[in-house]
Amino acid sequence: MEYPQLIQGGMGAGVSDWRLARAVAQQGAMGVVSGTALDSILLRRLQQGDPGGHMRRGLAAFPEPEIAREILEEYFRPEGTEDFHRFALAPMAAVNAEGTLQLDLERLLVVANFVEIFLAKEGHSGAIGINFLEKIQMPNPASIYGAMLAGVDYILMGAGIPLEIPGLLDAYARGESGSITLVVEGSERGDVTTLGFDPARVLSSPPRSMTRPRFLAIVSSNVLAKTMVARASGKVDGIIVEDYTAGGHNAPPRGELHLTDEGEPVFGAKDLVDTERMKDLNVPFWLGGSRSFPDSLSISRAAGAVGTQVGTLFAFCRESGFLSDLKRRFLELVEAGKVRVFTHPEASPTGYPLKMALVEGTMSDETEFSSRKRVCNIGLLRRIYRDENGKLAYRCPAESVEQYVRKGGSEQEARNARCLCNGLLSAIGLAMEYAGGYLERPFLVPGECLDSLRTLIRNVGLDYTAADVIRFLDT
Repeated sequence: MEYPQLIQGGMGAGVSDWRLARAVAQQGAMGVVSGTALDSILLRRLQQGDPGGHMRRGLAAFPEPEIAREILEEYFRPEGTEDFHRFALAPMAAVNAEGTLQLDLERLLVVANFVEIFLAKEGHSGAIGINFLEKIQMPNPASIYGAMLAGVDYILMGAGIPLEIPGLLDAYARGESGSITLVVEGSERGDVTTLGFDPARVLSSPPRSMTRPRFLAIVSSNVLAKTMVARASGKVDGIIVEDYTAGGHNAPPRGELHLTDEGEPVFGAKDLVDTERMKDLNVPFWLGGSRSFPDSLSISRAAGAVGTQVGTLFAFCRESGFLSDLKRRFLELVEAGKVRVFTHPEASPTGYPLKMALVEGTMSDETEFSSRKRVCNIGLLRRIYRDENGKLAYRCPAESVEQYVRKGGSEQEARNARCLCNGLLSAIGLAMEYAGGYLERPFLVPGECLDSLRTLIRNVGLDYTAADVIRFLDT
Protein backbone atom coordinates (compact mmCIF):
# COMPACT_ATOMS: atom_id res chain seq x y z
CA MET A 1 0.00 0.00 0.00
CA GLU A 2 1.48 3.32 -1.08
CA TYR A 3 1.39 6.27 1.25
CA PRO A 4 -1.17 8.93 0.23
CA GLN A 5 0.22 12.39 -0.45
CA LEU A 6 -2.80 14.18 1.05
CA ILE A 7 -4.15 13.43 4.52
CA GLN A 8 -7.44 14.94 5.64
CA GLY A 9 -7.14 16.14 9.23
CA GLY A 10 -9.09 14.29 11.92
CA MET A 11 -10.95 17.33 13.25
CA GLY A 12 -13.12 17.66 16.31
CA ALA A 13 -15.70 15.25 17.68
CA GLY A 14 -17.79 14.21 14.71
CA VAL A 15 -16.60 16.95 12.33
CA SER A 16 -14.45 14.41 10.52
CA ASP A 17 -17.18 11.82 10.54
CA TRP A 18 -17.60 8.74 8.36
CA ARG A 19 -19.22 10.73 5.54
CA LEU A 20 -16.29 13.13 5.18
CA ALA A 21 -13.61 10.44 5.52
CA ARG A 22 -15.39 8.30 2.93
CA ALA A 23 -15.77 11.19 0.48
CA VAL A 24 -12.06 12.04 0.78
CA ALA A 25 -10.91 8.43 0.42
CA GLN A 26 -13.03 8.00 -2.71
CA GLN A 27 -10.98 10.80 -4.27
CA GLY A 28 -7.68 9.02 -3.60
CA ALA A 29 -6.55 10.93 -0.49
CA MET A 30 -6.56 9.55 3.06
CA GLY A 31 -9.87 10.09 4.79
CA VAL A 32 -9.57 10.37 8.56
CA VAL A 33 -12.32 9.84 11.12
CA SER A 34 -12.10 11.69 14.42
CA GLY A 35 -12.04 9.06 17.16
CA THR A 36 -13.12 11.50 19.87
CA ALA A 37 -16.41 10.81 21.69
CA LEU A 38 -17.65 8.20 19.22
CA ASP A 39 -19.51 6.41 22.02
CA SER A 40 -21.54 9.55 22.80
CA ILE A 41 -22.00 10.31 19.10
CA LEU A 42 -23.40 6.85 18.34
CA LEU A 43 -25.84 6.97 21.23
CA ARG A 44 -27.04 10.49 20.44
CA ARG A 45 -27.51 9.71 16.75
CA LEU A 46 -29.62 6.71 17.75
CA GLN A 47 -31.70 8.80 20.14
CA GLN A 48 -32.35 11.31 17.35
CA GLY A 49 -33.90 8.49 15.32
CA ASP A 50 -30.84 7.56 13.23
CA PRO A 51 -31.78 9.48 10.06
CA GLY A 52 -30.94 7.40 7.00
CA GLY A 53 -30.49 4.28 9.11
CA HIS A 54 -26.70 4.47 8.90
CA MET A 55 -25.99 3.65 12.56
CA ARG A 56 -28.28 0.66 12.37
CA ARG A 57 -26.55 -0.50 9.19
CA GLY A 58 -23.19 -0.28 10.96
CA LEU A 59 -24.54 -2.08 14.00
CA ALA A 60 -25.93 -4.84 11.79
CA ALA A 61 -22.41 -5.46 10.49
CA PHE A 62 -20.87 -5.87 13.96
CA PRO A 63 -19.49 -9.43 14.25
CA GLU A 64 -21.40 -10.23 17.45
CA PRO A 65 -25.04 -9.27 16.82
CA GLU A 66 -26.19 -9.69 20.42
CA ILE A 67 -23.94 -6.87 21.66
CA ALA A 68 -25.14 -4.54 18.92
CA ARG A 69 -28.74 -5.51 19.58
CA GLU A 70 -28.46 -4.60 23.28
CA ILE A 71 -27.17 -1.11 22.42
CA LEU A 72 -29.92 -0.64 19.84
CA GLU A 73 -32.66 -1.73 22.22
CA GLU A 74 -31.45 0.60 24.96
CA TYR A 75 -30.81 3.75 22.97
CA PHE A 76 -32.61 3.77 19.62
CA ARG A 77 -35.72 5.98 19.52
CA PRO A 78 -37.63 5.58 16.26
CA GLU A 79 -39.65 8.70 17.07
CA GLY A 80 -36.49 10.77 17.56
CA THR A 81 -35.77 13.89 15.51
CA GLU A 82 -32.78 16.18 14.97
CA ASP A 83 -34.42 18.61 17.41
CA PHE A 84 -34.22 16.09 20.25
CA HIS A 85 -31.51 17.03 22.75
CA ARG A 86 -32.49 15.50 26.12
CA PHE A 87 -30.02 12.69 25.71
CA ALA A 88 -29.35 9.70 27.91
CA LEU A 89 -25.60 9.95 28.50
CA ALA A 90 -22.88 7.44 27.75
CA PRO A 91 -21.13 6.04 30.85
CA MET A 92 -18.16 8.10 32.07
CA ALA A 93 -14.88 6.19 32.08
CA ALA A 94 -13.46 4.99 35.39
CA VAL A 95 -10.69 2.50 36.11
CA ASN A 96 -11.78 -0.40 38.29
CA ALA A 97 -9.78 -2.56 40.69
CA GLU A 98 -8.88 -4.95 37.86
CA GLY A 99 -7.26 -2.15 35.88
CA THR A 100 -9.93 -2.05 33.17
CA LEU A 101 -12.89 0.14 32.32
CA GLN A 102 -16.43 -0.92 33.15
CA LEU A 103 -17.59 -3.64 30.74
CA ASP A 104 -20.60 -1.77 29.35
CA LEU A 105 -18.35 1.14 28.34
CA GLU A 106 -15.73 -1.17 26.82
CA ARG A 107 -18.40 -2.77 24.66
CA LEU A 108 -19.82 0.59 23.65
CA LEU A 109 -16.41 1.95 22.67
CA VAL A 110 -15.58 -1.11 20.58
CA VAL A 111 -18.94 -1.01 18.82
CA ALA A 112 -18.98 2.76 18.22
CA ASN A 113 -15.51 2.79 16.66
CA PHE A 114 -16.34 -0.27 14.59
CA VAL A 115 -19.50 1.38 13.24
CA GLU A 116 -17.78 4.63 12.26
CA ILE A 117 -14.92 2.88 10.46
CA PHE A 118 -17.22 0.34 8.80
CA LEU A 119 -19.30 3.18 7.33
CA ALA A 120 -16.21 5.17 6.30
CA LYS A 121 -14.77 2.16 4.42
CA GLU A 122 -18.03 1.05 2.85
CA GLY A 123 -18.13 0.80 -0.93
CA HIS A 124 -14.56 1.80 -1.91
CA SER A 125 -10.93 0.71 -1.56
CA GLY A 126 -9.41 4.03 -0.44
CA ALA A 127 -7.38 4.54 2.74
CA ILE A 128 -9.21 5.32 6.00
CA GLY A 129 -7.50 6.43 9.19
CA ILE A 130 -8.76 7.34 12.64
CA ASN A 131 -7.34 10.08 14.83
CA PHE A 132 -7.06 9.75 18.62
CA LEU A 133 -5.63 12.04 21.29
CA GLU A 134 -3.00 10.81 23.73
CA LYS A 135 -4.50 13.27 26.25
CA ILE A 136 -7.77 11.28 26.20
CA GLN A 137 -6.23 8.07 27.45
CA MET A 138 -8.95 5.97 29.01
CA PRO A 139 -11.11 5.27 25.93
CA ASN A 140 -8.15 4.60 23.64
CA PRO A 141 -7.43 0.86 24.14
CA ALA A 142 -11.02 -0.25 23.51
CA SER A 143 -11.57 2.37 20.79
CA ILE A 144 -8.47 1.33 18.86
CA TYR A 145 -9.53 -2.31 19.03
CA GLY A 146 -12.96 -1.46 17.63
CA ALA A 147 -11.42 0.48 14.74
CA MET A 148 -9.07 -2.42 13.95
CA LEU A 149 -11.99 -4.84 14.06
CA ALA A 150 -13.52 -2.83 11.21
CA GLY A 151 -10.26 -2.89 9.21
CA VAL A 152 -8.98 0.65 9.70
CA ASP A 153 -5.88 1.35 7.61
CA TYR A 154 -4.12 3.97 9.76
CA ILE A 155 -4.07 5.00 13.41
CA LEU A 156 -3.05 8.63 13.98
CA MET A 157 -2.32 10.05 17.42
CA GLY A 158 -0.99 13.30 18.83
CA ALA A 159 -1.62 15.63 21.80
CA GLY A 160 1.13 13.91 23.75
CA ILE A 161 3.84 11.33 23.18
CA PRO A 162 2.08 8.05 22.29
CA LEU A 163 5.07 5.75 22.78
CA GLU A 164 3.02 2.71 23.79
CA ILE A 165 0.48 2.72 20.95
CA PRO A 166 2.56 0.95 18.26
CA GLY A 167 3.08 -1.97 20.65
CA LEU A 168 -0.63 -2.01 21.46
CA LEU A 169 -1.39 -2.35 17.75
CA ASP A 170 1.08 -5.23 17.52
CA ALA A 171 -0.62 -7.03 20.41
CA TYR A 172 -4.09 -6.63 18.95
CA ALA A 173 -2.88 -7.80 15.54
CA ARG A 174 -1.64 -11.01 17.21
CA GLY A 175 -5.05 -11.52 18.85
CA GLU A 176 -3.72 -10.62 22.30
CA SER A 177 -4.81 -8.21 25.02
CA GLY A 178 -2.92 -4.97 25.55
CA SER A 179 -2.42 -2.16 28.03
CA ILE A 180 -1.23 1.42 28.36
CA THR A 181 0.27 3.36 31.25
CA LEU A 182 -2.02 6.05 32.61
CA VAL A 183 -0.88 9.51 33.61
CA VAL A 184 -1.93 9.94 37.25
CA GLU A 185 -1.33 13.33 38.83
CA GLY A 186 0.15 13.16 42.29
CA SER A 187 1.61 9.67 41.88
CA GLU A 188 4.81 8.96 43.70
CA ARG A 189 7.90 7.77 41.88
CA GLY A 190 7.53 4.12 40.92
CA ASP A 191 3.74 4.17 41.24
CA VAL A 192 2.64 2.89 37.82
CA THR A 193 -1.04 2.61 36.92
CA THR A 194 -1.98 0.64 33.82
CA LEU A 195 -5.22 0.27 31.90
CA GLY A 196 -5.74 -3.02 30.13
CA PHE A 197 -8.09 -4.22 27.43
CA ASP A 198 -8.81 -7.90 26.82
CA PRO A 199 -10.87 -8.62 23.67
CA ALA A 200 -12.21 -11.78 25.28
CA ARG A 201 -13.99 -9.67 27.92
CA VAL A 202 -16.05 -8.00 25.20
CA LEU A 203 -16.33 -10.59 22.44
CA SER A 204 -17.25 -14.25 22.84
CA SER A 205 -15.10 -15.16 19.82
CA PRO A 206 -12.47 -12.48 19.20
CA PRO A 207 -10.44 -12.92 16.01
CA ARG A 208 -7.16 -14.79 16.45
CA SER A 209 -5.36 -12.18 14.39
CA MET A 210 -6.06 -8.88 12.66
CA THR A 211 -4.27 -6.72 10.13
CA ARG A 212 -2.11 -4.16 11.90
CA PRO A 213 -2.88 -0.62 10.73
CA ARG A 214 -0.02 1.73 10.02
CA PHE A 215 0.75 4.11 12.87
CA LEU A 216 1.34 7.83 12.28
CA ALA A 217 2.47 9.95 15.21
CA ILE A 218 1.46 13.61 15.19
CA VAL A 219 4.22 15.81 16.61
CA SER A 220 5.23 19.46 16.73
CA SER A 221 9.03 19.27 16.91
CA ASN A 222 12.10 17.39 15.73
CA VAL A 223 12.76 16.30 19.30
CA LEU A 224 9.37 14.59 19.60
CA ALA A 225 9.73 13.01 16.17
CA LYS A 226 13.12 11.57 17.11
CA THR A 227 11.76 10.36 20.46
CA MET A 228 8.88 8.52 18.78
CA VAL A 229 11.14 6.78 16.28
CA ALA A 230 13.76 5.82 18.88
CA ARG A 231 11.63 4.87 21.89
CA ALA A 232 8.20 3.73 20.69
CA SER A 233 7.11 0.22 21.68
CA GLY A 234 6.71 -0.80 18.04
CA LYS A 235 7.11 0.49 14.53
CA VAL A 236 6.27 4.12 13.80
CA ASP A 237 5.24 4.04 10.16
CA GLY A 238 5.23 7.79 9.69
CA ILE A 239 5.21 11.22 11.31
CA ILE A 240 2.81 14.11 10.80
CA VAL A 241 4.46 17.38 11.76
CA GLU A 242 1.92 20.05 12.74
CA ASP A 243 3.10 23.58 13.34
CA TYR A 244 1.50 26.10 15.70
CA THR A 245 -0.85 27.50 13.04
CA ALA A 246 -2.81 24.23 12.84
CA GLY A 247 -6.34 24.08 14.19
CA GLY A 248 -7.46 22.59 17.49
CA HIS A 249 -4.78 22.02 20.11
CA ASN A 250 -1.24 23.27 19.65
CA ALA A 251 1.84 22.21 21.56
CA PRO A 252 2.94 24.99 23.96
CA PRO A 253 5.82 27.21 22.79
CA ARG A 254 9.21 25.73 23.58
CA GLY A 255 10.97 27.57 26.39
CA GLU A 256 9.49 30.24 28.66
CA LEU A 257 5.89 31.24 27.90
CA HIS A 258 5.38 34.79 26.69
CA LEU A 259 2.06 36.30 25.65
CA THR A 260 1.21 39.01 23.15
CA ASP A 261 -0.61 42.13 24.32
CA GLU A 262 -3.84 40.40 23.32
CA GLY A 263 -3.01 37.31 25.38
CA GLU A 264 -1.88 34.78 22.77
CA PRO A 265 1.24 32.59 23.21
CA VAL A 266 4.31 33.83 21.34
CA PHE A 267 5.81 31.18 19.09
CA GLY A 268 9.28 31.54 17.64
CA ALA A 269 12.16 29.89 15.80
CA LYS A 270 12.38 27.05 18.36
CA ASP A 271 8.84 26.01 17.41
CA LEU A 272 9.66 25.50 13.72
CA VAL A 273 10.55 22.05 12.43
CA ASP A 274 13.77 21.48 10.50
CA THR A 275 12.78 19.29 7.56
CA GLU A 276 16.42 18.35 6.89
CA ARG A 277 16.56 16.75 10.34
CA MET A 278 13.22 15.06 9.66
CA LYS A 279 14.70 13.45 6.54
CA ASP A 280 17.56 12.06 8.65
CA LEU A 281 15.05 9.93 10.59
CA ASN A 282 14.36 7.86 7.47
CA VAL A 283 10.66 7.75 8.27
CA PRO A 284 7.95 9.07 5.93
CA PHE A 285 6.59 12.41 7.11
CA TRP A 286 3.86 14.88 6.22
CA LEU A 287 3.64 18.60 6.98
CA GLY A 288 0.52 20.18 8.49
CA GLY A 289 -0.56 23.66 9.53
CA SER A 290 -1.15 26.35 6.88
CA ARG A 291 -0.43 23.81 4.12
CA SER A 292 -3.72 24.41 2.33
CA PHE A 293 -2.72 26.39 -0.77
CA PRO A 294 -2.50 25.01 -4.33
CA ASP A 295 1.31 25.00 -4.18
CA SER A 296 1.58 23.55 -0.65
CA LEU A 297 1.89 19.95 -1.77
CA SER A 298 4.74 20.64 -4.19
CA ILE A 299 6.56 22.81 -1.63
CA SER A 300 6.21 20.11 1.05
CA ARG A 301 7.44 17.39 -1.27
CA ALA A 302 10.41 19.53 -2.28
CA ALA A 303 11.27 19.72 1.44
CA GLY A 304 11.37 15.92 1.65
CA ALA A 305 7.85 15.23 2.90
CA VAL A 306 5.55 12.60 1.42
CA GLY A 307 2.85 15.24 1.34
CA THR A 308 0.58 17.40 3.48
CA GLN A 309 -2.16 17.20 6.07
CA VAL A 310 -5.05 19.64 5.53
CA GLY A 311 -7.76 20.22 8.10
CA THR A 312 -9.74 23.46 7.99
CA LEU A 313 -10.68 23.35 4.29
CA PHE A 314 -12.20 19.91 4.78
CA ALA A 315 -13.80 20.83 8.11
CA PHE A 316 -16.22 23.25 6.44
CA CYS A 317 -17.00 21.32 3.24
CA ARG A 318 -20.45 19.93 2.51
CA GLU A 319 -19.69 16.44 3.83
CA SER A 320 -18.29 17.48 7.22
CA GLY A 321 -20.29 16.99 10.40
CA PHE A 322 -20.75 20.65 11.34
CA LEU A 323 -24.30 21.98 11.57
CA SER A 324 -25.18 23.44 8.17
CA ASP A 325 -26.28 26.82 9.52
CA LEU A 326 -23.17 27.14 11.71
CA LYS A 327 -20.95 26.13 8.80
CA ARG A 328 -22.50 28.68 6.46
CA ARG A 329 -22.37 31.49 9.03
CA PHE A 330 -18.66 30.87 9.62
CA LEU A 331 -17.89 30.73 5.89
CA GLU A 332 -19.76 33.99 5.30
CA LEU A 333 -17.64 35.63 8.01
CA VAL A 334 -14.48 34.24 6.43
CA GLU A 335 -15.47 35.47 2.98
CA ALA A 336 -16.14 38.95 4.39
CA GLY A 337 -12.88 38.95 6.38
CA LYS A 338 -14.78 39.40 9.62
CA VAL A 339 -13.63 36.45 11.72
CA ARG A 340 -10.48 35.93 13.72
CA VAL A 341 -8.95 32.76 15.09
CA PHE A 342 -7.50 33.31 18.57
CA THR A 343 -4.95 31.01 20.22
CA HIS A 344 -6.14 30.86 23.83
CA PRO A 345 -3.51 29.64 26.29
CA GLU A 346 -6.04 28.54 28.96
CA ALA A 347 -9.32 27.65 27.20
CA SER A 348 -8.64 23.91 26.94
CA PRO A 349 -8.86 21.63 30.01
CA THR A 350 -5.78 19.86 28.66
CA GLY A 351 -3.55 22.85 29.43
CA TYR A 352 -2.50 23.02 25.75
CA PRO A 353 -3.06 26.24 23.77
CA LEU A 354 -6.28 26.01 21.75
CA LYS A 355 -7.34 27.71 18.54
CA MET A 356 -10.87 29.11 18.67
CA ALA A 357 -12.83 31.14 16.16
CA LEU A 358 -14.20 34.31 17.74
CA VAL A 359 -17.82 33.93 16.66
CA GLU A 360 -20.79 35.39 18.51
CA GLY A 361 -23.03 32.80 20.12
CA THR A 362 -20.31 30.17 20.44
CA MET A 363 -18.25 29.24 23.49
CA SER A 364 -15.52 31.65 22.41
CA ASP A 365 -18.01 34.41 23.29
CA GLU A 366 -17.24 35.55 26.84
CA THR A 367 -20.94 36.23 27.46
CA GLU A 368 -21.86 32.67 26.52
CA PHE A 369 -18.95 31.25 28.49
CA SER A 370 -19.76 33.14 31.67
CA SER A 371 -23.49 32.35 31.52
CA ARG A 372 -23.05 28.57 31.15
CA LYS A 373 -23.49 26.48 34.28
CA ARG A 374 -20.23 24.55 34.51
CA VAL A 375 -20.93 20.84 34.49
CA CYS A 376 -18.76 17.84 33.56
CA ASN A 377 -21.07 15.11 32.26
CA ILE A 378 -19.05 13.57 29.42
CA GLY A 379 -15.64 13.63 31.06
CA LEU A 380 -13.24 12.86 28.22
CA LEU A 381 -10.71 15.44 29.42
CA ARG A 382 -10.90 14.61 33.10
CA ARG A 383 -7.53 14.11 34.73
CA ILE A 384 -6.77 11.14 36.93
CA TYR A 385 -5.25 11.89 40.34
CA ARG A 386 -4.69 10.23 43.69
CA ASP A 387 -7.02 11.52 46.41
CA GLU A 388 -6.10 11.88 50.08
CA ASN A 389 -6.77 8.16 50.56
CA GLY A 390 -4.51 7.15 47.68
CA LYS A 391 -7.42 6.09 45.47
CA LEU A 392 -7.86 7.02 41.84
CA ALA A 393 -10.16 10.00 41.38
CA TYR A 394 -11.08 12.36 38.55
CA ARG A 395 -11.20 16.12 38.04
CA CYS A 396 -11.57 18.48 35.09
CA PRO A 397 -10.63 22.18 34.96
CA ALA A 398 -13.87 22.83 33.03
CA GLU A 399 -16.12 21.53 35.81
CA SER A 400 -17.34 23.81 38.59
CA VAL A 401 -14.38 25.86 39.80
CA GLU A 402 -15.35 25.13 43.41
CA GLN A 403 -15.43 21.38 42.76
CA TYR A 404 -12.12 21.45 40.93
CA VAL A 405 -10.42 23.37 43.74
CA ARG A 406 -11.99 21.06 46.34
CA LYS A 407 -10.39 18.14 44.49
CA GLY A 408 -6.98 19.78 44.74
CA GLY A 409 -6.95 21.61 41.40
CA SER A 410 -5.79 25.16 40.78
CA GLU A 411 -8.38 27.95 40.61
CA GLN A 412 -6.27 29.81 38.05
CA GLU A 413 -6.10 26.71 35.87
CA ALA A 414 -9.88 26.35 35.93
CA ARG A 415 -10.86 29.99 35.54
CA ASN A 416 -10.87 30.14 31.71
CA ALA A 417 -11.29 26.43 30.90
CA ARG A 418 -14.14 25.69 28.46
CA CYS A 419 -16.00 22.39 28.24
CA LEU A 420 -14.76 21.09 24.91
CA CYS A 421 -16.74 17.86 25.19
CA ASN A 422 -20.12 19.62 25.14
CA GLY A 423 -19.01 22.45 22.87
CA LEU A 424 -17.73 20.17 20.12
CA LEU A 425 -20.77 17.88 20.23
CA SER A 426 -22.99 20.95 20.03
CA ALA A 427 -21.24 22.04 16.83
CA ILE A 428 -22.38 18.84 15.07
CA GLY A 429 -26.02 19.02 16.18
CA LEU A 430 -25.72 16.80 19.27
CA ALA A 431 -25.96 19.48 21.95
CA MET A 432 -27.28 18.49 25.37
CA GLU A 433 -30.39 20.29 26.62
CA TYR A 434 -31.06 20.54 30.34
CA ALA A 435 -34.21 20.71 32.46
CA GLY A 436 -34.06 24.49 32.64
CA GLY A 437 -34.08 24.72 28.85
CA TYR A 438 -30.40 25.61 28.41
CA LEU A 439 -28.91 24.17 25.21
CA GLU A 440 -25.13 23.71 25.07
CA ARG A 441 -23.40 26.17 22.74
CA PRO A 442 -21.01 25.15 19.94
CA PHE A 443 -17.26 25.55 19.73
CA LEU A 444 -15.27 26.15 16.52
CA VAL A 445 -11.52 25.41 16.53
CA PRO A 446 -10.15 25.97 12.99
CA GLY A 447 -6.59 26.71 11.97
CA GLU A 448 -5.48 30.32 12.04
CA CYS A 449 -4.66 30.65 8.33
CA LEU A 450 -7.99 31.42 6.63
CA ASP A 451 -6.63 32.96 3.41
CA SER A 452 -6.77 29.68 1.50
CA LEU A 453 -10.31 29.03 2.72
CA ARG A 454 -11.34 32.51 1.59
CA THR A 455 -9.83 31.89 -1.83
CA LEU A 456 -11.55 28.51 -2.11
CA ILE A 457 -15.03 29.81 -1.33
CA ARG A 458 -14.61 32.77 -3.65
CA ASN A 459 -13.65 30.35 -6.43
CA VAL A 460 -16.19 27.61 -5.75
CA GLY A 461 -18.84 29.04 -3.43
CA LEU A 462 -19.94 28.58 0.16
CA ASP A 463 -21.35 25.10 -0.46
CA TYR A 464 -18.23 23.28 -1.63
CA THR A 465 -17.40 19.58 -1.47
CA ALA A 466 -14.44 17.45 -0.38
CA ALA A 467 -13.75 16.83 -4.08
CA ASP A 468 -13.61 20.61 -4.61
CA VAL A 469 -10.98 20.86 -1.87
CA ILE A 470 -8.84 18.18 -3.47
CA ARG A 471 -9.09 19.82 -6.90
CA PHE A 472 -8.17 23.19 -5.34
CA LEU A 473 -5.08 21.69 -3.69
CA ASP A 474 -4.07 19.92 -6.88
CA THR A 475 -4.18 22.97 -9.18
